[in-house]
Amino acid sequence: MPTGRQLPGLVDDEPACSIERSLQILGERWSLLVLREVFAGRHKFAEIQSSLGIASNLLSARLKLLVESGVLDTQTYQEPGSRPRQSYHLTAAGSDLLVVLGALQQWGDRHRPRPSGPSALRRVRSTGRPVHVGFLDDEGREVPANEVTMLADRSAKA
Repeated sequence: MPTGRQLPGLVDDEPACSIERSLQILGERWSLLVLREVFAGRHKFAEIQSSLGIASNLLSARLKLLVESGVLDTQTYQEPGSRPRQSYHLTAAGSDLLVVLGALQQWGDRHRPRPSGPSALRRVRSTGRPVHVGFLDDEGREVPANEVTMLADRSAKA
């Protein structure tokens, strides 16, 4: 599979749809859950695995894809008496996915709520005020979702 890191633009056999291209990397549920853990400050394989309860082969595959796709970078660390290992950290592309995770969380809180309430809250770090995910126009004003349309770019190859 071509990766964003290897190729700066579209390749002939890549889908024209950016949603489809994104799902090639993020469409498997463990990918987004791994990212949730990294956003939460868990960077070591064992920390992520323990938190998620994921099989090591699945976690290895997800981390490999996220690194190859430029979503995560690795850094080598070594615990005393142990061999060197890799920790996983967000790249700029990975950091941009916070809004995606926030949108999924917001949707789940609204349409699949838990009786006990949300497991996490979205807040402004400096003030603690609640935030929500939404659309902004090119001047920074919020636009209601029912006013947004996604138009096909007729110049894009299908």
